[in-house]
Amino acid sequence: MRTDSLFYKVFQTLPGVLFELLGEPSMLAANYNFKAVELKELAKRTDGVFLPKPPQT
Repeated sequence: MRTDSLFYKVFQTLPGVLFELLGEPSMLAANYNFKAVELKELAKRTDGVFLPKPPQT
């Protein structure tokens, strides 16, 4: 999958940056996984999304 490599690398290595830009605590990034996701219908792709991590038991 082709992604915007700059943003992908930044958010993959420093996920807290997104939350800081949103004015939220960067520690919130610990609750999410960052992935590049492909949406099938008409092959639309995202550069990456933050998905909530599953609850730990």
